[in-house]
Amino acid sequence: CVRTENCFVPISEIIAVEESEFNKKQRNIGRWQKMAKLHAFTVYYVKKARNHRWRCSDVTFWCVDEHLCNQWIQALKELLEMQKSRPKQLLVYINPYGGKRQGKRIYEQKVAPLFSLASISTDVVITEHANHAKDNLFEVNIYKYDGVVCVGGDGMFSEVMHGLIGRMQKDSGIDQNNPKASLVQCNIRIGIIPAGSTDCICYSTVGISDPVTSALHIIVGDCQPLDVSSVHHNNMLLKYSVSLLGYGFYGDILKDSEKKRWMGPMRYDYSGFKTFLSHHYYEGTIAYQPAKHTHGSPRDKESCRTGCYICKKSEEQLAEQNKEHGLKHEEGEEEWKVIKGKFLAINAVNMSCACPRSPKGLSPAAHLADGSADLILVRKCSRFDFLRYLVRHTNQDDQFDFPFVDVYRVKRFQFTSKLSEDNESNVMDIRKKRFGQFCRDHPACCCNIVNSTWNCDGETLDSSAIEVRVHCQLMKLFARGIEENCKYEAAHSQSSIEQLL
Repeated sequence: CVRTENCFVPISEIIAVEESEFNKKQRNIGRWQKMAKLHAFTVYYVKKARNHRWRCSDVTFWCVDEHLCNQWIQALKELLEMQKSRPKQLLVYINPYGGKRQGKRIYEQKVAPLFSLASISTDVVITEHANHAKDNLFEVNIYKYDGVVCVGGDGMFSEVMHGLIGRMQKDSGIDQNNPKASLVQCNIRIGIIPAGSTDCICYSTVGISDPVTSALHIIVGDCQPLDVSSVHHNNMLLKYSVSLLGYGFYGDILKDSEKKRWMGPMRYDYSGFKTFLSHHYYEGTIAYQPAKHTHGSPRDKESCRTGCYICKKSEEQLAEQNKEHGLKHEEGEEEWKVIKGKFLAINAVNMSCACPRSPKGLSPAAHLADGSADLILVRKCSRFDFLRYLVRHTNQDDQFDFPFVDVYRVKRFQFTSKLSEDNESNVMDIRKKRFGQFCRDHPACCCNIVNSTWNCDGETLDSSAIEVRVHCQLMKLFARGIEENCKYEAAHSQSSIEQLL
C-alpha cells in the first residue's frame, strides 16, 4: 500500500505512477532551502466518496535522492504490472444519439483522459445506426481486446451484449435458437459508461450512474459476473435480457412511450401516468420452474453486494446439480408449477432494477449472479391498491407485502396467450392442456384486446408466446457489485517521501 498522512491506498486501486516536476517555490522553507535539487513522483489513485462515487485523486512524493525516487517509481510500476485483471486494450462503442446526445462529449472529456493516464489503448467506434455495434462485433477480431466498452444507455449495452454473446456462440458452434442449448460463457468483459436516458444496469451493478466512477472501475479491472435470460419463441431466439422482462403495466408504458420519443425522458412519466389510469389487466396462466439451487429468497432482505456469498454458493450448487443430473433433469416437467389468474403486471428481473427514483428496485433481494430470476405477479386489484404497491418502490416498506402480489425465484418460466395458441402452441407440449386465455378489459368501454407487449430491457417484444431461461453468469462486467457501507475519505494533505519510508 501507498501511505499518505490520513489514508491507505491498496495497490489494486492505484491508477498510475508518473515522474513529476517539483516546484521549489512550494517548499522554499526550512531545511528544503538547503537542498540543491528535489526529485518527485505522483501517484494517481481511486478516492471513494459518498454514494459509491469514485474520483481520481493524486499525491506527490519527493526526495533529494534521484536514485531512490527512481527506485520507488520502478517498484510501483512493477506492482501495477502484476495486476493481471487490468485491461490494456479496449474496444469502445459510442452512441452519439442516445439520452441527451452527450455520449461523445462525456467520453472525450471525462473518460478518455483517464484511460490515457492508465496507459490503456483504445479503438473507438462511433455508431451510426441501430445495431451498428452488434453487427460490428461479428466482424472484428474481438480476441485481441481485454474488454468492450459501451458509452450510452441500457439500449446501447443491450446491443453490445447481444453482439458479444452472439459472436461467442457462433465461434463455438452453439445454436442460439435452441432454447435447451448450454451457452458458452463470455469471458470478455463489458464496461458501461452511462450516457443514456436510463442507466438501470449501471446503477444496479455499481451503485451510481456516473461516467468517471464507471471508467475507474474499468481501469482497476473489476469483474462482476452477470446472469442473462434468453427469451425464445417457437425455437427462435428473440432477445437476451439482464434486467427487466415486463408484461402488462411496464410493457404498456414502453409501447406508449415509443410513440412519444420527441418528448425525451419525460415520455416515461407521461406514459406511466396514462397507463396507470387505464388500469388494464390480463387474464391467463404462468408456468415456472423454481430455482431450487439458490441459497436465498426474494423476501429475505439479503441484498446483493460486492463478493455476494449467495451468488457464490448458488453458482456452486447449480454446477453440482448439472454435474450430477445433467440438462435432462433440469428440463424435467415434474418440477413445473402453474398459476392462473388476472394480472396487472407480470415482471421477471435478473437484478434489483434499482434506479435513482426507485433505490431498492423492483426486487430488492434479487441477485446478479445466482442463476435465477425473480418472477413478480401483481394480480388484479383496485387502482388505489396498485398505487400503494407502486409507491413502495420508492420507500423502505416491503413491496411484496400485499395479498395481490406473489413473487417466486425461478430458473425458467413460460407464457402464452389464446390468440397465438392455434399456431404457436408448440413451445412446450404441456401448455396445450394447462394454459388459458389472456385478455385485457378496459374498465371504461369494456373493449377486449387480448395482448400486452413485453418490455425486454427497454425494448418491445410483441410475441405473446415466450419461453425464458436463466443462464448463470453468462456475462462479465467491469464492476464489483454495490459495495456495502461504501466509505468516503476526507481531503488529505500530501506526505513527503521521508514519511513514506
